[in-house]
Amino acid sequence: MSLIELIAGVEAHEATLTVFNADPAVTESLRAHFADRSIRIVAAEAAAGPENYAVLERDGAFVTAVTVEELLPQGGPEDASGVESGDSGREGAASRRRVGEPILDHLDETLFTSYSRADMVAASREIEDRAWRVGDGALHAGFQTLDVLTGETDTYDLLGGKERLDVHAYAADEGNAPDVEHYTVHVGRTAEIRETWFVAYDGGGVDEAKCALLAEERAPGEFFGFWSYDPETVDHIINYLTERYGETGGDRPEDNTGKSR
Repeated sequence: MSLIELIAGVEAHEATLTVFNADPAVTESLRAHFADRSIRIVAAEAAAGPENYAVLERDGAFVTAVTVEELLPQGGPEDASGVESGDSGREGAASRRRVGEPILDHLDETLFTSYSRADMVAASREIEDRAWRVGDGALHAGFQTLDVLTGETDTYDLLGGKERLDVHAYAADEGNAPDVEHYTVHVGRTAEIRETWFVAYDGGGVDEAKCALLAEERAPGEFFGFWSYDPETVDHIINYLTERYGETGGDRPEDNTGKSR
């Protein structure tokens, strides 16, 4: 299954969050909070049951139920941004992701619908940071083009400098390949490399540390994709990249540039 097919497969299993016995303003606030997630939010009334609670379903099956208060930021429903005043950049993106965690944590593949490049960079940094902290295993990252990769050379040379961390970067042949020392660059001549952004970490042999971000650029600067902490999904992404763009077969070996550690 290709990267684009994997995104489409996850997209086909959209989740539904039903908000019961809540003020309409609360439901609208939740829609604002989850605006960049592929989660359908509907309002409903139940004759028997508490007020202000929500039920998450996926493929018609019950996933979890939580109170609305658990989903909203401390500022309440009027705080539609989910980010406290003064938050910006990477810290602000992290704050947005913390809103709604009781729901998002129950989904192995959490879809987002309109990440900007800034959002993608912030999300990528979280996976890179995990790989850096663990310091073992393999990190695979797609940069769309060599021009974009060139701007990340210092960061990835630092990551690749970890003695037990094997780092691979993927990019389409647009621009000049950077001069690298501590990681391997794979130049892919396929549309999916040009159209997708991904970062996948194999956890260094620990399933609980595996994570991946995979997205397709569907409009200029707008990305649709998903986060996953599911070991099988992460393994599939890494295995696909290795088999399709690694050292033998597929676009290989003529599409490999750069220096191995």
